[in-house]
Amino acid sequence: MRNAYFLVRHGKSLANEQELILSAPESGTTGFGLTEEGKAQVRASAGTAKEEGVLDAATVIVSSDFTRARETAEIIADTLGVLRIDHSPKLRERYFGTLERSHNSNYQKVWDKDQHDAGHTEEGVESVQSVLARTKELINELEGTYEGKNIVLVSHGDALQILQTAFEGVDPSEHHALAHLNTAEIRKVEGSIISN
Repeated sequence: MRNAYFLVRHGKSLANEQELILSAPESGTTGFGLTEEGKAQVRASAGTAKEEGVLDAATVIVSSDFTRARETAEIIADTLGVLRIDHSPKLRERYFGTLERSHNSNYQKVWDKDQHDAGHTEEGVESVQSVLARTKELINELEGTYEGKNIVLVSHGDALQILQTAFEGVDPSEHHALAHLNTAEIRKVEGSIISN
């Protein structure tokens, strides 16, 4: 890989607080931003990364265009002194179909099915394979654009954990077996996805 990649799950959002699945772009891009706790989480994570010399003003930030991710990216940029944020729909939340706006306990039903079939679209959900394809496409674009950069990807739990399987060489159906990404967590990923 020509660059170093850091996965960042957005800070605690209003959807998290209300225990809602909120994955539709028409809702996610217009509302349901961060809670005050979420904003504080992001400031703390970004501040630690800056203090430890992990990330700085030369960091490239690419974010989902969902409000909760955009607000997270803005706080990270402000903390690091980064002047530009790029937004990409390729980092959007995985779409959960008919489960939209239902209780977040329904995630588990989808994850259980994912383990048996990374291509399933039951309940109208976006398949693991689809999420993997769009997130890997973005990485390939970034690899063609930058060299020697720290690149922060601000996105959502499922999208990031599915992408992480590519870096680690894990079957994408096992995405939920990876360590859970906490809200506002900054996680460096190792490995190469270009040949996968």
